[in-house]
Amino acid sequence: MSDFETVAASEDQAARRGPSGEPGAPNQVGGTSTVTGRPRSLAGDAWRDLRRKPIFWISLALVVLFTAMAAVPALFTSNDPTNCVLARQHAAPSGGAIFGYDFQGCDTYARAVYGARASLLVGALSALLTGLIALTVGMLSGYFGRWVDAILSRVIDIVLGIPLLLAAIVLLKRVASDSSTVRIASVIFVLAVLGWTTAARVVRSSVITAKEQDYVAAARMLGASNGRIMWRHILPNALAPAVVVLTIALGSFIAAEATLSFLGIGLKEPTISWGIDINNGRVHMRESATPLIVPSTFLALTVLAFIMLGDAIRDAFDPKLR
Repeated sequence: MSDFETVAASEDQAARRGPSGEPGAPNQVGGTSTVTGRPRSLAGDAWRDLRRKPIFWISLALVVLFTAMAAVPALFTSNDPTNCVLARQHAAPSGGAIFGYDFQGCDTYARAVYGARASLLVGALSALLTGLIALTVGMLSGYFGRWVDAILSRVIDIVLGIPLLLAAIVLLKRVASDSSTVRIASVIFVLAVLGWTTAARVVRSSVITAKEQDYVAAARMLGASNGRIMWRHILPNALAPAVVVLTIALGSFIAAEATLSFLGIGLKEPTISWGIDINNGRVHMRESATPLIVPSTFLALTVLAFIMLGDAIRDAFDPKLR
């Protein structure tokens, strides 16, 4: 066996040992299983806790439903949301238009279904980009400490003090293009740049805790580089709490996109968005309230589902709540 393979094998063995030096100690939270006699892991305890929570299953079902709606909208409606006929303006429900038509003669339900794609796309990509920024800043700040931590912590404090919606309005006002792709990319970039601070703080805290563990010290003594330690031993510990925070943030990003589109700052026609439809429905609410209620309900259920799912996962992984 080469020297590199020996070091790698020693690191893996050290990573499986906790502060007591016993195998499996880092994952041992709930004691020993009475069925198998094996140490119970944090993930196993969390899953057993989640299975007993109705709120988890309800929120998960809603998330799956709206994700499928965004991915394959044709499964939920056969009508074309862009097929608008003024003669059907505010017409009663008929055929596949179960909620009637809006002021342009468009199918209200079809537009709400197809509006899920833009809203979830912006929310998911904003959360993904936010996660990349938060992991990078949080890991560098927590692992290296000293002046690196001091500088990055001040950057986090500065960005955290900027009101997200107000800053997003100011920045998106500078985007002159009406191209759907450019508008979507701009909203994603602005939300991610302004919304990564909370996740970065969570990652930083997890990294500071993880780097003091004995298995990290053992890997360092065996000659592992900083990059290898951060990738192999620190990142797995920082990833789980970051995912929980980003799940909740995803719902917030969807709501922020709808707000910006409602104000005419975010997405614009011909893109179909819940925020755009809510604004149009507000203007013509006296003629018919359905075009306002339907997209508002879809938006509220989606945001609530992601926030409830994130809260349930966070509570399940928090040993203090056991």
